[in-house]
Amino acid sequence: MKKSLTLHPFLFAIAPILFLFSYNVGEVSFSDIVIPSLVSLGAALVLLVLSGLILKDFVKAGVFVSLALILFYSYGHVYGIISDWRIAGFALGKNKYLFPLWGIIFIFGTYLIYRTKFTLRNLASLLNVMAVASVVISLFNVGVYSLGTGTVSQVKTGDERVETAADRTAAVSFDGDIYYIILDGYANAATLQREFNFDDQTFIDYLTQKGFYVASESRSNYALTFLSLASSLNMKFVNYLAEGVGGNSLDRKAAYDLITDNEVMKSLKSHGYKFVHFSSGWGPTDKNRNADVSFKSGAGNEFLMILIQTTILRPLEKYLVGDFARKKILGAFEGLAEVSKIEGKKFVFAHINCPHPPYLFGANGEATSGALLAMSGDVWAQTQNYVNQVMFVNGKVEKMVDEILANSQVAPIIILQGDHGSASLFSINKELGWEHPDEAMLEERMRIFNAYYFPNGGDSVLYPGITPVNTFRLVFNKYFNTDFELLDDISYYSSYEEPYVLKDVTAEVR
Repeated sequence: MKKSLTLHPFLFAIAPILFLFSYNVGEVSFSDIVIPSLVSLGAALVLLVLSGLILKDFVKAGVFVSLALILFYSYGHVYGIISDWRIAGFALGKNKYLFPLWGIIFIFGTYLIYRTKFTLRNLASLLNVMAVASVVISLFNVGVYSLGTGTVSQVKTGDERVETAADRTAAVSFDGDIYYIILDGYANAATLQREFNFDDQTFIDYLTQKGFYVASESRSNYALTFLSLASSLNMKFVNYLAEGVGGNSLDRKAAYDLITDNEVMKSLKSHGYKFVHFSSGWGPTDKNRNADVSFKSGAGNEFLMILIQTTILRPLEKYLVGDFARKKILGAFEGLAEVSKIEGKKFVFAHINCPHPPYLFGANGEATSGALLAMSGDVWAQTQNYVNQVMFVNGKVEKMVDEILANSQVAPIIILQGDHGSASLFSINKELGWEHPDEAMLEERMRIFNAYYFPNGGDSVLYPGITPVNTFRLVFNKYFNTDFELLDDISYYSSYEEPYVLKDVTAEVR
């Protein structure tokens, strides 16, 4: 070939994004990659035009742009690989060493491209092949996943009585707002005392004095957020999903569909409730097409956070990731305190990724310094950082509850609930890991904080060991005249690697 098409810069601009998407395809939507891809393609085009004008050779310019993109998108991956490497006590994996090295490679590579007398067409052809291959592999993985995924309509939906809840409610006398607030990873008081040496009694006393019922022996029904929320928002166990997607599957689409198009929301909307949704930054709770009112604060989501951490922007993650994530959480608490001012009765759903890592807040809400911006793994072992975020959440919840109760013309229903507990012992007992947890590990993960404000004597239907699957069965029975039977409060454990291999651990964690 006498000429070589300059395709590789544009393919290398989107290949890393597609790769990350294909690796996490079960947890993110395609819309999450649109803006990053457009920004990356735009940057590649601008660099190609400018460097082409300077070098007066668009083949060389293309090679230069691809070099820049490869270095840009590989930095975070290399950093993650060598972060724990040490030679004679010398820590290699630090930004202050790796960043200058990347700069030297970029400068040296640019110099060679500029000074070479060769046309670089053969190199450009090779880069085209490499770029096409990287894109095709990612698209192939996405395609294989898409063909194998199931939706709610394709998977047997289980208890049909729940599916018709909207039609079974009789005359309703309750017109108050309903708040369902998930405080992600909030462990129960016994766990906080035993594993974190933290006494949560002051916060519990505050809630009790305000009229809350704190279910002291509550447990989650599932160990993972996506199964826990799919269950509680549809008032049923979702073990049947394993039959639809396969026990060894990582496919989350059917469960995500259950979260975004859930039975609780549909039933309440049929009774004139507006659905108010707060953006979480995570998968199916980041946005909801069924929302009548959407609150979004801060920028970005988990996918963008991980993408930034794979790039040369990693040294700036505290500002590009941490600050945006802080704004999202702070904005959610502020919005919840104001949402009662919206006219009409409302079902308010907010999934707040706190006290779950990453650790962004000190006990008084101050920004943390030096905390690892990670959501899983050894980050759970940072017990004091977790306690600090519990204290921060407690303060925000107290202020929020005060304002909700003060601003509500009709006494509302408020549910404050952990989707699962913490996981500090999983980081300590690595020889057991997520695949073979012992009883103490199961107790920590499955026991949750769970508090209810049920007005007009509603707390009479509550009990210490209630689990989330029965939460809205009681709400509908007490305030909407339904007759749902309460389900057995069963807890199922599964790991991230095998989310649908469910083990009944009720006896161990009760």
